[in-house]
Amino acid sequence: MAAPVVTPVPSVDLDRYRGRWFEIAKYPNRFQKNCAGSTTAEYVTRPDGRVTVTNRCRRADGSLIEAVGIARPRDAVHPDATFKVRFAPAFLSFIPQVWGDYWILGLPADYRYVVVGEPSREYLWILSRTPQMSEEDYQASISVAVANGYDAARLVRTPQPD
Repeated sequence: MAAPVVTPVPSVDLDRYRGRWFEIAKYPNRFQKNCAGSTTAEYVTRPDGRVTVTNRCRRADGSLIEAVGIARPRDAVHPDATFKVRFAPAFLSFIPQVWGDYWILGLPADYRYVVVGEPSREYLWILSRTPQMSEEDYQASISVAVANGYDAARLVRTPQPD
C-alpha cells in the first residue's frame, strides 16, 4: 500500500505563527546532531513577506548553538502553509539545493502546537508554544504525522527545562 500524500494545512496566519516555539520531538537529523536539549525556533515576520528563522539549542556542555535563516512562501501566487527555508549565506540563495521544504502539517486553531514536515518524510518536528506539551496534544501531533505517512517510532523527545 502506498503511503498517504503529505498534506499541509490549508493556510497559516504568519502574525499568529511568529514568536518562539519549543521543540518537543523530532526525527534525528545531521544539522541538530550536537543539540542536547533546550531547542527552540523563533520566527519573526519581515516587511518583505519573508520570515527570519532563529533556531537555538544547548550542547551537552551547556553552550549555545544558534542558526539564523530565512523562510519564504513556496508559491507566492497560491500561498498556503508550505515554505522554503535556508540557513546558507544569502549569496548562495540562487542555488535551489540550499532551500529546504518546511510544510506545516498540523496546527490547531489556537496555534498551541505545530507539526512540521516535508514531502520526502526525512524530517519531522513537533513544536509547542510552551516547553512542556500535554500528552493529549502530543498524541494528536503524532496522529497528524502518521496520517501523513510518517513513522512515529522514529520520533525522539527533546529535553526541555521546566
